Amino acid sequence: MKAHNSIAIVLFSLILTACGFAQDAAQTFIGVVSDSMCGKKHMAKDAAQCTRACVKSDSDYALVVGDKVYTLKGDKTAIDQFAGKPASVTGTAKGEVLNVTSITAPAK
Repeated sequence: MKAHNSIAIVLFSLILTACGFAQDAAQTFIGVVSDSMCGKKHMAKDAAQCTRACVKSDSDYALVVGDKVYTLKGDKTAIDQFAGKPASVTGTAKGEVLNVTSITAPAK
């Protein structure tokens, strides 16, 4: 009986692990790079300057996709090149945090 229980536990654990990996699969999001404080609406006219100023003041970079704002985690130098601009961001999303693996200009 113990052997059957052990096998069942191992199989159940493998299934849960596989489900976890499926949720962590990289996705691509297309939006505009902003900051987590301003989100969709910047306080200054120049979105790039406002984003950079907010990030210097301890805000995080963010990606605005429609009405959703994802906090971007990753190489700030690479993300900064797209401040205030459209970007195609690939990474893993967990809730409202997007762990960036690559960021490029969106395809036209």
